[in-house]
Amino acid sequence: MPTSSIKMHASAKECSFQAIFNFGDSNSDTGGLSAVFGQAPYPNGITFFHAPAGRYSDGRLIIDFIANSLGLPYLSAYLDSMGSNFSHGANFATAGSTIRPPNRTKSESGYSPISLDVQSVEFSDFKIRSELIRKRGGVFEGLFPKNIYFSEALYTYDIGQNDLTYGYKLNTTTEQVKAYIPDVVSQFSNAIRNVYREGGRSFWIHNTGPLGCLPYVLDGFPELAAQADKFGCSIPLNEVSQYYNLKLKETIVHLRKEMPEATITYVDIYTVKYTLITHAHEYGFEEGVIACCGHGGKYNFDNVARCGATKLINGKKVIIANSCKDPRVRIIWDGIHYTEAANHWIFQQIVNGSYSDPPIPLNMACNSHNTSHD
Repeated sequence: MPTSSIKMHASAKECSFQAIFNFGDSNSDTGGLSAVFGQAPYPNGITFFHAPAGRYSDGRLIIDFIANSLGLPYLSAYLDSMGSNFSHGANFATAGSTIRPPNRTKSESGYSPISLDVQSVEFSDFKIRSELIRKRGGVFEGLFPKNIYFSEALYTYDIGQNDLTYGYKLNTTTEQVKAYIPDVVSQFSNAIRNVYREGGRSFWIHNTGPLGCLPYVLDGFPELAAQADKFGCSIPLNEVSQYYNLKLKETIVHLRKEMPEATITYVDIYTVKYTLITHAHEYGFEEGVIACCGHGGKYNFDNVARCGATKLINGKKVIIANSCKDPRVRIIWDGIHYTEAANHWIFQQIVNGSYSDPPIPLNMACNSHNTSHD
């Protein structure tokens, strides 16, 4: 733990988070998209769950490590009706989610229809119905959070990446993407206000990672990939990520003034992920921008044969986009998402507050009302 955190919270008690409510995209989806559109295929899940488990990774995500460190169970996806237990929170994230509502269908664009405004409605509905269902007693009472948990919960967010790629897929320029970022961030802040009105007080918000280091973007936009740094990451795409993060941080400063009872922790995921990718060998990893699970090409990524893709060969279904030999030493799992090993390493860097503003550790992220260190 950094000394600043120790000084700042010498007298503060650990937070007793009884629940987590998560909003986001595939970086934190624990089964939402899989429940609606079909399971993330094998070999997703092989490292920890030993079978597909709704996550686009070989194992656990950062949100899983967050839950685990707070002594809470892994979050069930709100959209998953099978075997879910919401007693200690719910996950509203779905892979492919954007902050702004997409204006094209999933089959046209690949983006989820469950954008952040939809996730906000789901949360509000969940809160009302939880209370009603608990009153039925019996098994229902144990499957939903107690009413007091909503004000004592940690509200986590990891979203924004898809809003940036959405623009590029429509052939807009980097300047045009930058031009709509203030609107994206404005809609993000509306979602946070909604939770605050519902009684949420502790917010843990990840900025977006280095988009320019992901194989699916490098493969999809070769002209932007050509403008690369010495680590193979696209400079203009990473600049867009940083611009989004700057605007997000500015908005959070305003929200702190507007929501005086809230503790809003801004977590610099970008720096942590970029550090890992660009110093992979120092931290025991191999291959910065090459996918572990994939099929061919410069980055072991093919958009039409993503991780788990199969092909009929002599009448038999064969996986043509399979896992690399050892995901534990790789950073990028499938060209878009991170491996469990990378997610765990990233979590270890952020849990103590070293990359947070204000610099408070995860287990104290309820103690810093209206404090900013800009």
